[in-house]
Amino acid sequence: MTEQTAQGPLAGVRVVELAGIGPGPFAAMLLADLGADVVRVDRPGPPPLGPAPALDLTNRNKRSVLVDLKAPGGAGTVLDLVERADLLVEGYRPGVAERLGVGPDACLARNPALVYGRMTGWGQDGPLADRAGHDIGYIATAGVLDAVGGEPGGPPGIPANLLGDYAGGSLYLAVGLLAALHHARATGTGQVVDAAIVDGAAHLTTMLWGLRAAGHWQDARGTNLLDGGAPQYGVYRTADGGYMAVGALEPQFYARFAEILGLGDDAPDPWDVPRHAELRTRIAERFATRTRPAWTALFEGTDACTAPVLTAGEAADHPHLAARGTYVRHHGVPQPAPAPRFSATPAALRRPPALPGADTAEVARDWDVPALAAGPRGGPQAG
Repeated sequence: MTEQTAQGPLAGVRVVELAGIGPGPFAAMLLADLGADVVRVDRPGPPPLGPAPALDLTNRNKRSVLVDLKAPGGAGTVLDLVERADLLVEGYRPGVAERLGVGPDACLARNPALVYGRMTGWGQDGPLADRAGHDIGYIATAGVLDAVGGEPGGPPGIPANLLGDYAGGSLYLAVGLLAALHHARATGTGQVVDAAIVDGAAHLTTMLWGLRAAGHWQDARGTNLLDGGAPQYGVYRTADGGYMAVGALEPQFYARFAEILGLGDDAPDPWDVPRHAELRTRIAERFATRTRPAWTALFEGTDACTAPVLTAGEAADHPHLAARGTYVRHHGVPQPAPAPRFSATPAALRRPPALPGADTAEVARDWDVPALAAGPRGGPQAG
């Protein structure tokens, strides 16, 4: 199977993505990685905020067309694409797609089986629905940021924009689109998927809400089992300024951890909460006696549940991830490989990031949309 002919489990699924930034493009990339034919509708003019188009990896495995939705005929061209699509992804504020003529009503009128995916931070309704925002505000409001580890009495850590935009947003949108696609193919009836980051991020904390109900999770940062409150689940500095991550929760794993670290028989029991500070100090002192590479060599291949904290570049070279091909180099650019893995329909990196408008003529031919090649003003489009 060659790079260009490799297929994934979503081969044959057609997706229209209305260009945006952040979680919408990532959700569309996930579908594209799994084999869907994703056509990104870019607007004429400078690209949106972000890296240069050739390095915007969230646009890999896609094709791009140029359509000016504000020009005469622009909405009609997009609706021609929609008529031939299975899924649509948009990330505008509520009401914007409707004003542009490509809202759910217009799209479903043209294609009743379409699944229309909406990606926003606050959702399509509610008091904050039309307000601007970013990942950090969404997860703060959803009660998720407060649960991120940090020193007791101090601020929470900032988990990049992974918990909100991508975990609570992109992944929930992708799951919602595929669930609704299953329903549409069974019934012929499409629908709208309202994927709000606040909803998805809150949903991620379901287990913590169970612990909270049982009295095992407190609304006090750095005091719980999984937020750094337990000394056997945390991060420790090594002699060279590196860090080791410890997750030795179960008794058998902790015993192996304590043995390799050399804690000694007189170390406090990890479940003796009043002595947690003493045990944490003992662990920290031991880690401070060796470098990160030295500790890595001692813990590697054991069931002590202890690992070095690697940078992105270091992770790409880790022997285990290298053996699995977790990170790959495509068209000269290192990047994560598609995930998850499929035994019968493997996903692949088929195309580098789509350049705005570069595939307009090709998509016009493949999707049989003559107006696309003509352009909304009657002149030729790029590509």
